[in-house]
Amino acid sequence: MSSQYHDPVLLQESVDGLNIKENGVYVDVTFGGGGHSKEILKRLGKEGRLYAFDQDEDALANAIDDDRFQLINQNFQFLKQYLKFYGIRKVDGILADFGVSSHQFDEAKRGFSIRYDADLDMRMNRNSELSAYEVVNSYSQEDLAAVLFQYGELRNAKALAKTIVDHRTEQPIKTTDQLKAVLQRFLPKMKENKILAQIYQAIRIEVNQEIEVLKALLQQAPDLLDTGGRLGLISYHSLEDRLVKRFIRAGKFEGEPEKDFYGNINVPLKKVGGLIVPTTEEIARNNRARSAKLRIAERI
Repeated sequence: MSSQYHDPVLLQESVDGLNIKENGVYVDVTFGGGGHSKEILKRLGKEGRLYAFDQDEDALANAIDDDRFQLINQNFQFLKQYLKFYGIRKVDGILADFGVSSHQFDEAKRGFSIRYDADLDMRMNRNSELSAYEVVNSYSQEDLAAVLFQYGELRNAKALAKTIVDHRTEQPIKTTDQLKAVLQRFLPKMKENKILAQIYQAIRIEVNQEIEVLKALLQQAPDLLDTGGRLGLISYHSLEDRLVKRFIRAGKFEGEPEKDFYGNINVPLKKVGGLIVPTTEEIARNNRARSAKLRIAERI
């Protein structure tokens, strides 16, 4: 496994939450460096199976040499479709870690990190047509403001969007450093990194359609999970966590949960335990774990 990939976050807690059966079928939809997958394989017997998804071609170098393992180079929004290709219609557990890998942050040319100057890219799947360049240079002022407000939770999103649009009419914004320079007046020294991180997060989420992909996963999970099967989801910002929490509680993203004739709530999942967060020791060892939140649910 490449040392460039981060230590898996909440490793024991997330895999424990799957309540793994030795002969079960499991899916790691965010393979990355393979840390969670390796832990799952340790707990599977000879008849167990693990399927992993990752749309980033760099992750293919970390494929695990194990007859029980299959790595699929696709976005997990196509989960049901590709599992069906392998003859899998029901699984015993699904694990997802929605964080950006250290490898993606640390590879400067990918454009994910505020530390490096790079082309505006931020694509997890480098074959995707939509990049950060298109978002910054072609979105309308209104749409750009909506992205910054919804996904970056930036209160001054309208002013940021207007500044970007005003500047790009003179010349396109091609690199991360150019974007930073354009927005410099919104970046007070004591808060510069925090605000830049929010701006980058917003653009990255839009580029990779992360919220829509998360919704697609949640909607597919109840049909894929066998009765008693577990769903483990690690999120890193409030947008993701709110969606996860609400779907587990209500079986939908908006409105009240469905009820049967007698008024009993009719939802496909039930939560297992409460919210799980990293220990202070894990955060000290791996700073990128600091905002992680793990929720576990079980198919009813």
